[in-house]
Amino acid sequence: MTQAPELKLVPTPGQTVGPFFGYALPYEKDSELLAPGHPRSIRLHGNVVDGDGAPIPDALLEIWQADETGAISRETGSLVRDGYTFTGFGRAAVDNVGHYTFTTVNPGPTESGKAPFIAMTVFARGLTNRLFTRIYLPEDTEALADDPLLASLDAERRQTMIAEREADGSLRFDLRLQGGAETVFLSYPRES
Repeated sequence: MTQAPELKLVPTPGQTVGPFFGYALPYEKDSELLAPGHPRSIRLHGNVVDGDGAPIPDALLEIWQADETGAISRETGSLVRDGYTFTGFGRAAVDNVGHYTFTTVNPGPTESGKAPFIAMTVFARGLTNRLFTRIYLPEDTEALADDPLLASLDAERRQTMIAEREADGSLRFDLRLQGGAETVFLSYPRES
């Protein structure tokens, strides 16, 4: 009896995470963590672009955040929007020119003296894995200077994670997925 040759197995290549976002992922009021016009609400918006500055028209973004007091929501039913309950989670598809909008609140710090931020996840065509970043509020410069993550970056790179406050109180945060002014994206160690 002859021995079969030993086969060497190789990993299967990663699959891109899109474009399939129009099916099953959007849901009613998905980008409204609070109702627009609510006294506590603010607008978080921006553009998603590639390394050449061209819009990415089919990205999907998710945000996770604390409320104004820094409390992490323990509410269930984050996909059900009643206009009153803040769940800390939202999802927005970009439009055909790469623009997105969320209605949310200014997050508070989760610990005293810490810089408040919004966690964002990016899904887009051509990405083999989702991308993670943070959106820091621009006002508390002392907390921003003391933030361990921001302090680990040079000043130019740090700015890619800090939103701009607009005259109407909105936060503008543009995402550049590659190139010289690429947004800082994070990686998290996998648990064993």
